[in-house]
Amino acid sequence: MSESTRRTVSLSGAQSQYIDRLVADGRYGSASEVVKAGLDALSEQDEAVDRWLRDDVVPVVDAMRADPSRAIPAKRMFADIRKLHAKRVKASRRGA
Repeated sequence: MSESTRRTVSLSGAQSQYIDRLVADGRYGSASEVVKAGLDALSEQDEAVDRWLRDDVVPVVDAMRADPSRAIPAKRMFADIRKLHAKRVKASRRGA
């Protein structure tokens, strides 16, 4: 097991109560376990965002820079989105 380091943090009343509820409900053995689980989840989320940026966003940006003609003008994109939205609203009103 890795060495533990003591830290002091400030929490809002709501955050503190939430931790206390999680421990009282038996989901975690201590406040430290709750904080560690939260940090693990945050780390996983950061890694997922980094992967998404690296694997999905950067290649698209690179492709757009290599061939700007692939871009869709913003006016056209927003017009298409508005049409799609209007179509969905109309369909949902018919179904209601």
